Amino acid sequence: MRLCAILQRVTSRQLCPRFHRAVELIGRRWNGAIVFVLLQESARFGQLRAAIPGITDRMLTERLQALEREGIVSRTVVPDTPVRIDYALTKKGRALGEAFKTISSWGEKWLPAETSSTRSAGAARGRSRGRKTLSS
Repeated sequence: MRLCAILQRVTSRQLCPRFHRAVELIGRRWNGAIVFVLLQESARFGQLRAAIPGITDRMLTERLQALEREGIVSRTVVPDTPVRIDYALTKKGRALGEAFKTISSWGEKWLPAETSSTRSAGAARGRSRGRKTLSS
């Protein structure tokens, strides 16, 4: 029933506010990658950083905090020596699993595989716009 309501709003040229907020939240740079990794299993900060090429410590920290505020990620402090912090998806975050499977299937079908030359071209475009990349 809700999908119908969304489709009706789209066909009447009005964007559903909840759909828009969801897309903006998950589509924000790095958020999708973080959720994707955590859909596999819980992880520590360093594991997340290693699994997501190009993310900085600062950006990972900011995105984890934002996802935690949204109730998508939980942060658990394990009183070990040294102290360990685990990140995992909440029930709300795990509910994104089907959506991510659908997006992944769409990407497999419609997006070309990235090669080292397309990654290099993307990095060069980023530098030409004054953005910092891993190689700059």
